Amino acid sequence: MRVSERRDEGDPHADASRRARIAEVFGEVLPETTDDERDPDVRPDDGGDAWLRAQVPPHHG
Repeated sequence: MRVSERRDEGDPHADASRRARIAEVFGEVLPETTDDERDPDVRPDDGGDAWLRAQVPPHHG
């Protein structure tokens, strides 16, 4: 694909094809948004603390 080519925006088949090519080159799909595009105050609840607390042995209270 050249920069001057016009892509069909919103075409699900073209989007899937583009994602497949990106995954083939980079080994994984790139995120749809980057950190600088996201609201810094909104963090996904990954349960990190809950998992960590669940791993503490009972005798460590």
